[in-house]
Amino acid sequence: MLFQKSIAAGNTKHLQGENEQKGKTPMALTTFGAVMGFAAEMVRQGEETYRVAVEKAKDPGLRDGLKGLLAEETKNRSLMERARREHVTEMILEPITGLRQEDYEMKVQVSPGDVDGDLLKIALAVEEKELKFFQECSARIPLPEVANIFRKVARKKESNLARLRNLALG
Repeated sequence: MLFQKSIAAGNTKHLQGENEQKGKTPMALTTFGAVMGFAAEMVRQGEETYRVAVEKAKDPGLRDGLKGLLAEETKNRSLMERARREHVTEMILEPITGLRQEDYEMKVQVSPGDVDGDLLKIALAVEEKELKFFQECSARIPLPEVANIFRKVARKKESNLARLRNLALG
């Protein structure tokens, strides 16, 4: 119940999808290298968002949850970078279709006036966007080892979303 009111208020000043920006040219993620580079950058941005949010969170339960997400994003970034290094020579020219960068980009900003409800809303948005990316990529990446990594990350994102939603209701 602690965060329910803030979330229900729907304040989204700090959440903006990149595809909402006018004048931006759509970019397809058509190669393994492009997908892996984007994945590493996506989780790096999530990591930075959680780092700032941990410092701002007042509620101990939320702070602990954000710390867990921060640690997970740090591991995921390393995992993406390692998978890219280990498999890029095998897959560098393999085409990948159906993935557009703007479908997964999101500018997330923790603002000075954000309260715990805002921070929870930001965390939910980050996890939802990353879940969508990892699920959709796992179905399109032709290398089974990397597809399995993406599926594993997606399952963890589903678990994270359930925990965050429980915080919102608790």
